[in-house]
Amino acid sequence: MAEDALMINISSAPEKFNKKTNRRPLSTAEKWAQKKRESKRKTVFEPQESSASKQRKINQTGQQHTHKQKPQTPRSPSQRSNNRDTEENADQGENSAAKSPSKVKTFPKKAPEEHGDHGRPFIKTSSLFRNNPEIPDVLSPAVNQVKEKVFTSNMFEELNLHPHLVATLHKVLNVTSMTSVQKKTIPLLLSGKDAVVRSQTGSGGIPAMFHRSDGPLAVVIVPTRELALQSFQMFQKLLKPFTWIVPGVLMGGEKRKAEKARLRKGINVLISTPGRLVDHIKNTLSIAFSAVRWLILDEADRTLDLGFEKDLTVILNALNATGLARQNVLLSATLTEGLSRLASISMKEPVTIHVSEGSEETVEAYPQAAPQALSDSYVVPERLQQHVVVVPSKLHLVCLAAFILAKCKFEQRQKLIVFISSCEAVEFLLTLFTAILCEKPSTTSTKHTSASLNFYRLHGNMRQEDVAARGLDLPQVTWIVQYNPPVSAVEYVHRVGRTARIGAQGSSLLFLTPSEMAFVDVLANHNISLSEMKMEDILANLMKDERFKGRGKWDSKRSAAAFEQEVRERATVLQTDFENYVHANNESLQTAKCALQSFLRAYTTYPSSLKHIFHIRSLHLGHAAKSFGLRDAPQGLGSSITTNPANSKDSKKGKDKAKRPPKKLTAKERVSNLMRSEYLSGIDGESKSKKKRKKKKGQAEEEQSTTA
Repeated sequence: MAEDALMINISSAPEKFNKKTNRRPLSTAEKWAQKKRESKRKTVFEPQESSASKQRKINQTGQQHTHKQKPQTPRSPSQRSNNRDTEENADQGENSAAKSPSKVKTFPKKAPEEHGDHGRPFIKTSSLFRNNPEIPDVLSPAVNQVKEKVFTSNMFEELNLHPHLVATLHKVLNVTSMTSVQKKTIPLLLSGKDAVVRSQTGSGGIPAMFHRSDGPLAVVIVPTRELALQSFQMFQKLLKPFTWIVPGVLMGGEKRKAEKARLRKGINVLISTPGRLVDHIKNTLSIAFSAVRWLILDEADRTLDLGFEKDLTVILNALNATGLARQNVLLSATLTEGLSRLASISMKEPVTIHVSEGSEETVEAYPQAAPQALSDSYVVPERLQQHVVVVPSKLHLVCLAAFILAKCKFEQRQKLIVFISSCEAVEFLLTLFTAILCEKPSTTSTKHTSASLNFYRLHGNMRQEDVAARGLDLPQVTWIVQYNPPVSAVEYVHRVGRTARIGAQGSSLLFLTPSEMAFVDVLANHNISLSEMKMEDILANLMKDERFKGRGKWDSKRSAAAFEQEVRERATVLQTDFENYVHANNESLQTAKCALQSFLRAYTTYPSSLKHIFHIRSLHLGHAAKSFGLRDAPQGLGSSITTNPANSKDSKKGKDKAKRPPKKLTAKERVSNLMRSEYLSGIDGESKSKKKRKKKKGQAEEEQSTTA
């Protein structure tokens, strides 16, 4: 990267200068030459000299020079003189360091008790706070955010439910009062009407009403196997007193033979993912839908987003083939055009149920219940606090690390979910944060005032049994961090819905770069309002962790400018630790490069409607590499990302060559072809390798004849 560098020497200090080595006062020409060098000089932070004679000597000449550094920490005249002296010494070795950039520069060590700097070597790392784009203030438009009141004062005893079911809700699930959506929905379902229910995620499921019979009575379709397992466990709890009603689950990753055996024995409540149910419809004879009375599509909008529209068509055709009337329920956090199409082909005169503040009518006929204003307004949990922070690409990594330390190390009972755009980036950050942020147990110190950090991963490349063991409804999640922005407002709503569930308190934080700030307006168009969180306030949490402190001792009574400079030094120390870990060996370096490439590939997948905000050309590849602990952007990165392997020139070379018109030969080429023809067999169908060998032989003969 073509940018300045910040050089840090934390652990070692130069030895005291001998009076014999003091330099003579500089001449006028030397002063001008030195001033010119200082304009391009890299900033150096060094421990202060203790030699009084050296300070007096530099004071005599140093007052004529100034060193520009932004921001400038207030210092005494002797300190400024000292800094200039150390910078001059750094410049003397600059040329030699340039010849061997991989060599770590060190200074003679001083007694460790005089300077407690955690044993770090003299390290060269790119400046985090230079050449960054300006961070404007976030101007969030005023919106009327749609919120739902989760709980009501109404009890389940008020409904016509079985006493055993009410008792199970109280004793097993510890639920006494109904949520707002349950209050509106359950009476309509008991009346047998089809319904499209728009509610926030985590607001409580709708209990299906069962009667004892043979075969599946209710079919519940969910988009993912994790949600299928979670729903199955919930039905097991609800149906505990009803031993004659048997729930079952079908999902990918399980053995089909075992699932077929369960279907033959009989399942009354069938929970399944779309793909696995279609597989059994086509290949399992024992599955029958002749008794199905209820069809529930949970998170229907997400199911459509994942591309299961064709599978849903197959399932609906199989259910409709029985000719039995059934009740259909669609549950969704958003109302989209795809959901409208699905409702039109699967429901008969449905009603729409939505519970939001300021809404007088919450139950309407579906054709009139989904105007554009309603479908564009997404519902978020009532007690969810939403934040956004604007961070330049170079500072993304240290800012995320500082936020994690603030919430999980220096606060109690905090649990975070960080959303990242690729599996490789998840693996990279897991390894990096575990190595750098997790404090190693000390055998000498017995003082422990902070909580321990634990990092876990969850992504699509993991084994199914590992993912299923973690589940999807993680309890007591307090923060949702969207480190990489979502591809749509709908995905944003589903992400933040992992916290503030069923009336609990929760918060979310969205990371954006200065070039991505227009995404705030996109969310505002869907009545989602964000409050700004300052990057400087997040980085200031590094002042609580002494592992990343800068030079010398920090005095809390110093000025605000000095505090800001100390925060920047600590952020740079943390970034240096990240980079040292990444560049420690080839394996970690390649892992970081793969994570960067996967991030850039994911960045190219944003829909065309958001390309004006998230475009690969707006990214600074060097700064993006910095957020993965890389000191420079890998060479050839742009071509490997923008070129699709399936559409590459190499893969289409043969096709293009076949379509290309025949090349017009010159007179010399025609003669050469005639001369080579005597070496050909004249038989068609020769192998390409044989033709190639004969072609080379002909060219060699031609060269010999021309030389003769």
